Amino acid sequence: MAPLLVFVVVTLLARFAGSLNPGRGDFATLPGALRAGVAALFVLTGGAHFIGMRADLMRRVPPVFGNPGFWVTLTGLAELAGAIGILIPVTRRISTVGLLLLLLAVFPANVYAATHQITLAGEAATPLLQRGIEQIVYFAAVLWAGFGRTTEHRS
Repeated sequence: MAPLLVFVVVTLLARFAGSLNPGRGDFATLPGALRAGVAALFVLTGGAHFIGMRADLMRRVPPVFGNPGFWVTLTGLAELAGAIGILIPVTRRISTVGLLLLLLAVFPANVYAATHQITLAGEAATPLLQRGIEQIVYFAAVLWAGFGRTTEHRS
């Protein structure tokens, strides 16, 4: 729940900051504000792959994938790279595609955690339906942040 909260709060704060200077700056549009929220989300979750929750995340890797340490490291690095890349105009689109693919790739670990009741930081696994809805929200946000209009439309 913390990642969703961070995503929402940072997106709203960025959008508020953008509203203070309409028509100027990256946060003047919703996609720009979403980029800030998406970046914060993936910095938080990517960092957890290395600090604090690594062991819990390794338990969430389905055994069929083998070497959970490798997968947790790889996905953590990918999340951090995507968080940075979505903020940089020249890398925004490729980072967006990478984050979308990453969200699809990690979903089996979320299913495994929910169906096997694997805790994260001492908290019960997120129920599968709730986690699925969160994934759809994240997917849509990343898509909109990466491919949404970056300037205000004025009529």
